[in-house]
Amino acid sequence: MHKIASFLILACTAAGQPTVDRHLSILAEESLRTRGETVSKLTRASAEKRREEIRARIVAEIGGYPTVKSPLNARITGTFARQGYRVENVIYESLPRFYVTANLYVPDGAGPFPALIGVAGHSANGKASATYQHVWISMAKRGYVVLAIDPPGQGERLETLDRATRVARAGIGTSEHTHNGMQLLLTGNHIARYESWDGVRAFDYLASRKEVDAKRIAVAGNSGGGTQAAYLSVLDPRLAAIVSSCYMTSWKDLWYKPGPQDAEQVFPDFLKDGFDFPDFAFAAAPRPFLMTTAIQDFFPIAGARRTRDEIKGFFRLFDAEAKAGYFEYDDTHGWSKPRREAAYRFLDQWLKGQSTDGAEPELTTEPEQLLYAAPQGQVLATMDGETTQTINAREALAMHRGRAATSRPVDRKMIETRLRMAPVTERFHDLALDMPSKTKPAAIIALNASKADTEAMKDAGFAVLRIQFPSSDPARAGYTSQYQTASRALLVGRTLLGLQVSDVLHAIADVAANQSLDASRIRLYGRGNAAVAALHAAALSPRVTSVAVEAMPLSYLAITQAKLQRGLVEIIVPGVLKDYDLPDLAAAIAPRPVYLVDTRDAAGIPLMEADVRAAYPKSQVQYRPEGWTFGKVYERWLR
Repeated sequence: MHKIASFLILACTAAGQPTVDRHLSILAEESLRTRGETVSKLTRASAEKRREEIRARIVAEIGGYPTVKSPLNARITGTFARQGYRVENVIYESLPRFYVTANLYVPDGAGPFPALIGVAGHSANGKASATYQHVWISMAKRGYVVLAIDPPGQGERLETLDRATRVARAGIGTSEHTHNGMQLLLTGNHIARYESWDGVRAFDYLASRKEVDAKRIAVAGNSGGGTQAAYLSVLDPRLAAIVSSCYMTSWKDLWYKPGPQDAEQVFPDFLKDGFDFPDFAFAAAPRPFLMTTAIQDFFPIAGARRTRDEIKGFFRLFDAEAKAGYFEYDDTHGWSKPRREAAYRFLDQWLKGQSTDGAEPELTTEPEQLLYAAPQGQVLATMDGETTQTINAREALAMHRGRAATSRPVDRKMIETRLRMAPVTERFHDLALDMPSKTKPAAIIALNASKADTEAMKDAGFAVLRIQFPSSDPARAGYTSQYQTASRALLVGRTLLGLQVSDVLHAIADVAANQSLDASRIRLYGRGNAAVAALHAAALSPRVTSVAVEAMPLSYLAITQAKLQRGLVEIIVPGVLKDYDLPDLAAAIAPRPVYLVDTRDAAGIPLMEADVRAAYPKSQVQYRPEGWTFGKVYERWLR
């Protein structure tokens, strides 16, 4: 009864959503219902099988792992001693020249000691955050070696560093993760792949230290660190215990409010593949897994409690229910002292075999500068290091050279598969038809055109079918409504672009069926990101006789090569560069005319005409100078 009621709540909430989100919510509901039925029937044997399936699918969802571990090239760049422990500032390479900055806390005395990988949440100063230092120092005083690491985009690893101002141009933490995460998706990679691999190599480094008992290495983190800890519970079976604080909930509760978070937390196909938050712990079973939660967290506590019950049931199948730990406290998001102490008790129990009260001692944290592992406290300030963007840019170039479109024309199956399109009869966006005075006019389907431009089309004698897609505001940071819609689409195995293209194809069919219109001359216009939808739709529909795209990003490849990009979330297609790029679509449309006007770079800056012509040698390329009317710029296209 409880399960049925929860889905009714989900469906009722969906009814108040915009059409696209309502459609995606129904898909999410179906996936979660199917998953619930599967989980309710698990036996010990099927639970073991599911555990392995989770590992395999999640690795695939984040783009796979490197097949070879490169040398760590670890080095100690500084050290200092405190009462009961010492700290070593460490840099290691999780990938060649992909430098991970870390602090190693080593207790006094004879080892080997149990150890902890400390993964930082979304703090600007990463591992050096005073809150997180309380954990690292407390654990060292309790007799644990701790390796606290900065994730990409935080602490000493700002990836869009402005060397003059020492700030991240894309923003700290969640902002930089999402910024780079969008670029990574175009090659089928994922920001979580890099964060998790840093953690896998952190285990390797700890295991190489004589002070560490490699059979007793755990991971713990809060918020973004709780996210990384959950992922590592799936991706590194060597871990002896896992502590995830202020992250675990359920997608049923998170879906609407606050909705999908930054890019590291959105795996393409995650819900479609039948997964939810409990599956992170399922993959770890029967290793000890502790959830610590905040009743007032923005990660819904109702979802955390639902997930707790599922995890306990799964662990019960392995006769390990006691290892499914749970602690909640009535406060807000963060690694507060009650949750820290719960972690100490749990790790003492399962790594030391001791029952303790977990009391955190009074301690003094260190100045951030004392914990710098990199010169000047930033890897990119003085070191010739890689970033997720530079690695991905190089992979994108190689992928682009070998993409499917180099050996065969772009076809319907290639596009529909990559856009994750499925047959739908539903229309997701409002349409409005403006008719001119002439009889049986030709039609222009105008995507995100301005009012003045659609009036110019009508004045030129065309019927204009207007479709307005919501657009990302490049001036806004954070989780915009369009970002969250695009993320929901990815989670259920769709793309927002694919849903937009579906609407355009429906519009083309409507025009073709309209007896008052000349179906032999259907033109397509798109502006900004909607231009990408126009180009895809024209490639898919032979009914389109010509297409004009204005202010469109040059190409997907160009987006991967850019240090900064803005407002492109709705056109991101996972793995698209394995198959085709935007110029390939223009080539597939030929010999039908393609007009490119004011083509842009990834940050929205108009490009030089020669650069556009080089990418689109068979298309019409031109500018739209300030003050020029639509009719003047598009005179040839409107004939």
